[in-house]
Amino acid sequence: MATEVILPKVDMDMATGRISKWFVADGATVKQGDVLFEIETDKAAMEIEAPASGLLRNPTAEGSEVPIGSVVGWIYGDNEAVAAAPVPKPAAPVVESKRPVASAAFPSTVTPPQSDVRVTPLARRIAQEAGIVLPALKGTGAHGCITRSDVEDAIKAKAAAPKPKAEAKQVTPVDAVRGLFAEGRFREIPHDKMRLTIARRLVESKSTVPHFYVSADCRLDAILKLRADINASAPVTDGKPAYKLSINDMVIKAWALALKAVPMANVTWADDATLVHEHVDIGVAVSVEGGLITPIVRHAERKRLSEISNEMKDLAARAKSRKLKSDEYNGGTSAISNLGMFGVKTFNAIINPPHATILAVGAGEERGVWEKGVFVPATLMSVTLSVDHRAVDGALGAEALQAFRGFIEMPMGMLV
Repeated sequence: MATEVILPKVDMDMATGRISKWFVADGATVKQGDVLFEIETDKAAMEIEAPASGLLRNPTAEGSEVPIGSVVGWIYGDNEAVAAAPVPKPAAPVVESKRPVASAAFPSTVTPPQSDVRVTPLARRIAQEAGIVLPALKGTGAHGCITRSDVEDAIKAKAAAPKPKAEAKQVTPVDAVRGLFAEGRFREIPHDKMRLTIARRLVESKSTVPHFYVSADCRLDAILKLRADINASAPVTDGKPAYKLSINDMVIKAWALALKAVPMANVTWADDATLVHEHVDIGVAVSVEGGLITPIVRHAERKRLSEISNEMKDLAARAKSRKLKSDEYNGGTSAISNLGMFGVKTFNAIINPPHATILAVGAGEERGVWEKGVFVPATLMSVTLSVDHRAVDGALGAEALQAFRGFIEMPMGMLV
């Protein structure tokens, strides 16, 4: 019996997937585990493997948007008869209505003339052509008979009556926004799945998660020196150093150790309980075309700085080419958003559930500080911690930020 090729669910928010590319042609032989096709989700492009060995037949066309769990092809074994492509179910037959249809001779707003109404033949014909309701008229002829002049008076009165205002065209919110700007003064970029998902999740977060913020300035002089020393001592193979640390790599490690030191800040809010995580999995915001994604450094509190550095380079590169696997960006216990490379001094980041915290990192800049009564130059970095107040209270959030500052200003603690 042929093996069905099913479109799998590779993302927790995924309802459909777009088949962007088939790597195997219809009728070709495949082996179990071979890459069959690629699907696009709102965050990544995923390669799907063959569930069995055999002959691929009737693959769904490239570019199709397919619901999760749908059959997108079949794999037939040796000597197995190949069935024709499935035929769509016929549409349900249209059943003619048994309800009576109004006669076209009279509009729905006009009552047909009644046989007991006294009216002259000419008046009846004129009234019928003009859509005048005869029983509503008062005849001025003999014995109340409706005459031609009665009908003509009714036609004049109808013409003089104020006409109902035309129903205003309904304006949608989208049209209202466009209406604020002159035509030809803008261009439109349709929203893709990633942008729509970002919009939905951030509106949901800002609307349902009670944010509060704590900020601090961290002195970078010691960590800058440590970074330079570590990079200078990195082993070299074929002229290439084994690693090259960035300040962001050290920020990841420092925040992971801070959450390990303050475990009640390394949590997730659920409606019936607070989930306290055993390990610290840090999501790091990476800008990609059309949006951003947060690949996750798992067990960051355990990893060496060199491991975090090399892992982040790999995750960021695959994030930009949308080649991350779903388990590489789903979940996590906290996150970091670093805009320091753009010269941003300070900002407040929006929490990305299921996280209860996100650390916003600004640029390092030279400032003057007081040190033992003397004003001396120093390199400072401003950071702001956004906290879900349902799960983490103010003092606890401040304690976590204080622990982070300690690791940044005394970075040798990250090496022991």
